[in-house]
Amino acid sequence: MKIQHILSSLICLFLSITIATASQDSILQKTDSLSYESQRQRVNKLLDERSAKFGEYAASLEKKTGVFGLFKTKGDMQKSIDILRALVLNDNNIFIETRKLLDLKDAQSERYQQLASEYDNQVSAYMKTITKLQDENEKLREEINSEQKRETNNNALLYLAILAVIVLSILLFSQYKKKNVQKLTE
Repeated sequence: MKIQHILSSLICLFLSITIATASQDSILQKTDSLSYESQRQRVNKLLDERSAKFGEYAASLEKKTGVFGLFKTKGDMQKSIDILRALVLNDNNIFIETRKLLDLKDAQSERYQQLASEYDNQVSAYMKTITKLQDENEKLREEINSEQKRETNNNALLYLAILAVIVLSILLFSQYKKKNVQKLTE
């Protein structure tokens, strides 16, 4: 009885720990997902900005404000260079933010692997504990069975002894009666 109570308590404890860990992991996962999503949006925004700047750059290459619109002025070329410089800086930011995004993804992957390993270890430990309790429960049942057999054997010996005492008492009484009858007849 005690082992079954301990076993059921252990299972309840296992379930409550699992639920608590799962809810905590769910919160962490949501936080990780939010930071990943935020970073992804940052990269997408930079890519959109790059597309817009590239459109500006292409337009600035076409723009000619020189004599009769046939030639590019130094100012036109400087604007193109400035837009190209902004494009390069934006590309550098895209690389940096993409690296952060990949690092977040790697961190999430490592976290999931760590969680899987922890859960595996917890489940293995619980299985070992349950197996140990089941083995102990089986030993106790065997002890109870052997005690019951011993008690049955002891009861049988007691009944046999009582029967022997009764039979001996009857024999002694009958012997005593015979002697008394013989003494009276003499």
